[in-house]
Amino acid sequence: MSPVGNTEACLPSTSHPIGLDTATAVAGALKALSDPLRLRMLSAIATDMRGEACVCDLAELADLSQPTISHHLKVLKETGILLSERRGTWVYYRIAPARREAVTALLDAFAATANLDVVENYAERAEALRTMDARVSRLAEELAEELTDLNRDLVVAIVRESYAGLVRSAKLTQHLIPLTEKFARQRLADLTRDRESSVQQVLFVCVANAGRSQLAAAIVNQLAEGKVIARSAGSTPAADVHPHVRSLLVEIEGEQETSAAFPKPLTDDAVRAADVVITMGCGDVCPIIPGVRYEDWTVGDPSLASPEGAAAIRDDIERRVRDLLSTLTD
Repeated sequence: MSPVGNTEACLPSTSHPIGLDTATAVAGALKALSDPLRLRMLSAIATDMRGEACVCDLAELADLSQPTISHHLKVLKETGILLSERRGTWVYYRIAPARREAVTALLDAFAATANLDVVENYAERAEALRTMDARVSRLAEELAEELTDLNRDLVVAIVRESYAGLVRSAKLTQHLIPLTEKFARQRLADLTRDRESSVQQVLFVCVANAGRSQLAAAIVNQLAEGKVIARSAGSTPAADVHPHVRSLLVEIEGEQETSAAFPKPLTDDAVRAADVVITMGCGDVCPIIPGVRYEDWTVGDPSLASPEGAAAIRDDIERRVRDLLSTLTD
């Protein structure tokens, strides 16, 4: 019976929750990952250049005995996240292939948000967003007047879509308009690119676009000297480039260029405009476009590594980039 005074019928639910067995399994995995040390172990294994880690390596993460370390690893193994193999006196652990994509997405997503050291006041952010629509409209009109060779409605639509894509992950609203303009201009350039007569483009795609894809694009642009142009994007972009990666980018590009780097959403236009698309731990998020070459690079995530580990990952990416450029510039 409906509550007294309420004659409105309850509408049938249209939701489709996961099944009880699946929910139980996921809850068990999340419970196992609720320990900070286990998360660090998982991160260390996921980012190890060998694709695995030994108990002796993981013991360096904390001042604990090896039996204690082994206990924590056993908990992770029982959830199906890890696989193990004994070699002599040591046991080596690696991410189960079926769980690698989920682990990468989990670590990438939380690493990106855990390192936000500046966050706007929520009330100030809400007020800023209320006044943002007029500024976005003004930007759209200005670009439409400047880019007279493009359809006006198209320019306005791209500007608004670019703003909507960035505002979801924006850390600070004060940067939204210049970032929207930069992103919109790139998208419009993608739409009008003549593949036959322009310099070859490489698009690097990862989850957060806050680490390895940013680094790979910067290395290509440094080494190719204009003969190949690289860009990057993320399937679920973070709010900002990770500090470890930003310091590496400064070494490659310089302070001024790096200050303009920001995580960007992946768009179909960017994929269509690329000659080569390289995915880096983001799964099957890229649309398949005829005529586009696809590769997948298994590369550690520098945003989850120590400064020394991030530098090693940079060197690994550089070796791969040099091999890639040799096939493009020839």
